[in-house]
Amino acid sequence: MRSALHAISRAGRGLRWYVRELTDESAYDRYVIHVRKDHPDASVPSRRDFERIRTARQEADPRQGFRCC
Repeated sequence: MRSALHAISRAGRGLRWYVRELTDESAYDRYVIHVRKDHPDASVPSRRDFERIRTARQEADPRQGFRCC
């Protein structure tokens, strides 16, 4: 029984990771790791500010990100 629960838990974590990568939900997490590692004195923007910056960048140059129109 315990190994079955472990397998289900592991599958759930794998599915969560896959969906986060597919939808780019994990982009902010990767950015925070990058800033803290490579620019320790820089302040880390909030998730909302990060999304605003990222959206503005994509709208300025649509070739950098996926756009529907």
